[in-house]
Amino acid sequence: MSAQLPVAEPAEVRRAAVRLIRADGRAFAAVLGLNALAAAAGLVGPWLLGRIIDDVRAGGGVAVVDRLALVILVCSLAQLLLARWARYVGHRFGERTLARVREEFVERALTLPASVVERAGTGDLTARGTADVTVVGTTLRDAGPELLISSAQALFILGAVFVIDPLLGGCGVLGLVGIRFALRWYLRRARTGYLAEGAATSEVAEILAATASGARTIEAFGLRERRTAASRDALETSRRKRMWTLFLRSVFFPAVEISYVLPVVGVLLVGGALHARGAMSLGVVVSAALYMRQLGEPLDQILNQVEQLQSSSASFARVEGLGRAPKAVPSGSPTPVDDRIDVTGVRYSYDRGGEVLRGVDLTVRPGERLAVVGPSGAGKTTLSRLLAGVDAPGAGSVTVGRVPIVALDPEQLRRQVVLVTQEHHVFLGTVRDNLLIAEPAATDAQLWAALAAVGADDLAEELPDGLDTELGPEGFPVDGSRAQQLALARVVLADPHTLILDEATALLDPTTARHTERALAAVLEGRTVIAIAHRLHTAHDADRVAVMEDGRLTELGTHDELVAAEGAYAALWHSWHGERRPSGG
Repeated sequence: MSAQLPVAEPAEVRRAAVRLIRADGRAFAAVLGLNALAAAAGLVGPWLLGRIIDDVRAGGGVAVVDRLALVILVCSLAQLLLARWARYVGHRFGERTLARVREEFVERALTLPASVVERAGTGDLTARGTADVTVVGTTLRDAGPELLISSAQALFILGAVFVIDPLLGGCGVLGLVGIRFALRWYLRRARTGYLAEGAATSEVAEILAATASGARTIEAFGLRERRTAASRDALETSRRKRMWTLFLRSVFFPAVEISYVLPVVGVLLVGGALHARGAMSLGVVVSAALYMRQLGEPLDQILNQVEQLQSSSASFARVEGLGRAPKAVPSGSPTPVDDRIDVTGVRYSYDRGGEVLRGVDLTVRPGERLAVVGPSGAGKTTLSRLLAGVDAPGAGSVTVGRVPIVALDPEQLRRQVVLVTQEHHVFLGTVRDNLLIAEPAATDAQLWAALAAVGADDLAEELPDGLDTELGPEGFPVDGSRAQQLALARVVLADPHTLILDEATALLDPTTARHTERALAAVLEGRTVIAIAHRLHTAHDADRVAVMEDGRLTELGTHDELVAAEGAYAALWHSWHGERRPSGG
């Protein structure tokens, strides 16, 4: 199971909610005011109806009834208009607040170190940015305004009953005590249940994403049954968590529905007894009963929204939890004195594995082209991640210009070192959008030059609308090799001092890969290039070759020197060419 991103504590969620409200305080105050006016207008009807009953019993004529009925009609219309206005203002408040939540989420996600995202898994981040943000948005747009309206109505109705007769008001409140116990039982369990449901959803998303992205590898190694079993386990866990929250709702709502009836019954019984004794007018009893009956609808809305708020609170805690995750280094870090990279006594271990790097020492001179070769599992990719500042060494140091690479802020790091792997992403949008990510100020001429630099001339000719061609499922199709060329063009635009290629041309055919590598080499003349290579022609063209074996750097030198030394590199070279290793060496 992946190490999921942190979750915010309830106090942090409350502070975040207050911060969002303050950001649009005038709109929030307007929502409260309009809701209060709408609730006040709704109180007039039952009170005037009681007046009508008492006036008719006292011998009042039709004129009195007509006059009071007209007032009821006007107040009902005013309540309708005020409630609709309140919902309109509330929805606008909710949409603006949701936009702030989304913008904040994206900003926080972009400040996360790549290693944090990888350990958590993209499924967790995706679930938070889609399902959880959607739940928060629904609450802000719909549940929040409805809760405000219903709360105002409930408070005004209870106040009206107490104004009519304190004894009947007390009976009504006493009848609502059952809701308190049901609500307390539910709230004790709901947050934990919804957080567990959200975590299970993230795990399902992570497994599905990993299975889809690694489909070819799964097929090649016959892992279909294992991945199917893992998916079933994750889905079963998700089902159990959802069934638990469903159980909570199935207990909570029936208990609440019963509690709605009790206040009305209490008011009618006590009011009826007092009326029979002449201690209370019939109009008062009817008005109080109507108020308590009217109380059922806002209470129902409140408790429905309480359930929604528990789900939303859990989702908001997961969204807000991104703020507790480790951040990338803030701006203002030291500036490297030059482009020299020094790896000194580096050791590194993954969380659930053994030591991958065991005391690696290496110096990469500015402008050098270094190839790193070795068998699978030797630690080449791990070394490239440390050189690019993705991960920090467990022991030792990796510096550029005497400054630790992990201490560079994101902008400095992007200008200093860029890691390009065989995993590339094509963003929805145009070709221009995909390229401007690397250099927003680049001109069209520079964009075309970057595509030409990586050998994508044929791609440029195929684009129906040039740089404005839409990419993606609904636009111009882009296969793996095209995606790699776009990624490499972004590298050209970023113009880093050091470029680390970890099988960056693996998806290209050998001829295109070699052409692309040579084109890149020409463009990056004078830059430092570190290539993690399986194709040994890359090593042949390099200034020096570093050989990794079992987490250690065992050989370092030029291609000719290492072949002449008849060591591990020579064996790889002869094997790659299908040659028999010379005897006697």
